[in-house]
Amino acid sequence: MIIVNTIKELQTELTSHRQDGKRIGFVPTMGNLHQGHLSLVEVAKRHSDIVVVSLFVNPTQFGPNEDFDSYPRTLDADCDKLKNQGTDIVFAPATDEVYPKWPNITSVHVAKLGKNHCGASRPGHFDGVTTVVSKLFNMVRPDCAVFGEKDFQQISIIRRMVSDLNFPLDIIGAPIVREANGLAMSSRNGYLSTEEKDHASNIYKTLLWAKSEIENGRHDFRQLETEAKQRLTELGFVPDYFNIANQETLALAQEQDSQLVILLAAFMGKVRLIDNIKIK
Repeated sequence: MIIVNTIKELQTELTSHRQDGKRIGFVPTMGNLHQGHLSLVEVAKRHSDIVVVSLFVNPTQFGPNEDFDSYPRTLDADCDKLKNQGTDIVFAPATDEVYPKWPNITSVHVAKLGKNHCGASRPGHFDGVTTVVSKLFNMVRPDCAVFGEKDFQQISIIRRMVSDLNFPLDIIGAPIVREANGLAMSSRNGYLSTEEKDHASNIYKTLLWAKSEIENGRHDFRQLETEAKQRLTELGFVPDYFNIANQETLALAQEQDSQLVILLAAFMGKVRLIDNIKIK
């Protein structure tokens, strides 16, 4: 495994692999890696010959009152994990390598899909995500890129961006990796104590309850959302949103919709946790 910090170094390494006919897979991350991230590397290895993982905490996707400054940066530990996982290239650029002219005055905006859910709670967040992902795609020029389905809205937006802007690569979704108690793995879980992690598993249990209600014939989606938020509140969470949506459009689901996804965000203390579950 090699570690590069500049776009020039990265492209020099990748040019020789492309000349050899190698397929390039890419996993963009913000570091502080856990088993969920490493599962993305495994998926990328199955779909490519050379795997590139980026480690970059992107400032443009954080709001003014969010945790950009305190977001964990664990480069050495991340590189050890990636080496053990069989990663070929780690791209760990500085902020001014990714954004040489600051502030960035060009951004990528995917309309409609980013309007609700996390987009409503975090204005500008998805513009920051799509802008940095576009830049990283241009730097790496991969044949495929792997994203986790834990952030269902994010991967939906990226898929649409890739389609609309004709990026020549495949987007591959990787299933959510969960703790034994059902809690979706997340870098922000590191802010939780062991007891809090155990209690946070109630988020997934609430998703399973709502999924069961729908599969048993309930279609009063807005009432079901209200009941789910009440359950979370009674369990000590502060719900941000609990939305039953159309999987394709991400619009709030209507009775005739059959491909559904339940999306939620809830605070446990100061920690904001997200999760989702799909329903057919």
